[in-house]
Amino acid sequence: MALRPVQVNIKALDDSAVGRFWAEALGWGVSSEGPGVTNVEPGGGFVWPDPVAVCIDVVAVPEPKSATKNRVHLDLATTSAAHQEELVARLRSLGATPADVGQGNVPWTVLADPEGNEFCVLEPREIYRDTGPIAAVVVDCEEPRAMARFWGEAMDWTLHEVTDDHAVLRSAQGVGPYLEFLRIPGGKAVPDRVHIDLLPHPGDDQEAEVARLRALGATDLDLGQGDVPWRCLADPEGHEFCVLAPS
Repeated sequence: MALRPVQVNIKALDDSAVGRFWAEALGWGVSSEGPGVTNVEPGGGFVWPDPVAVCIDVVAVPEPKSATKNRVHLDLATTSAAHQEELVARLRSLGATPADVGQGNVPWTVLADPEGNEFCVLEPREIYRDTGPIAAVVVDCEEPRAMARFWGEAMDWTLHEVTDDHAVLRSAQGVGPYLEFLRIPGGKAVPDRVHIDLLPHPGDDQEAEVARLRALGATDLDLGQGDVPWRCLADPEGHEFCVLAPS
């Protein structure tokens, strides 16, 4: 048994506007499964869930983002210095704004989407040459080694690197974005604005997967979600995530 990350969930006051921003940013399309939910996913006949694609699900909430930096963010890939410059300019024309998260003088550009969710536009890096527009989903944490143990057991992705400061996973097929855990001192201070949704494989049992995650150190989470088909959990450092019902 194992789970696969299928989407990054972003909470927003205006799911439609934030969804349109990310669709334009990534060159993807938008759809909706109902009021208050905007799905952002690749075009070209894409069928969800794809074995390795990580989409974006924007969900409307009444609370605005706090001033606290999100603990989960996206890194966007570029192919050249010119591409990076062009992408930053295009994103700013779409409503992105420069963000200062204490990064100092770095070769990547930190921006925030129209509701303040931080993300990075990376300088060209060979490792991300074949990821598609999303290079990585990055999670701030205190103990990357512990996160690698938990998430490596939780998912069917392959662990590529683990140090005291950084852990990296990617799909076993070696395609799509990376999932990275970056050591950032300081624990969780506010509810997560951005989180990862996991999906069981066809034929696997959602409740059995949830029980397995609890045994690995996950805890149940009550966010006032009520009677819904997904299960809300937190990893050992408190990062929220959901286990969706098998499709």
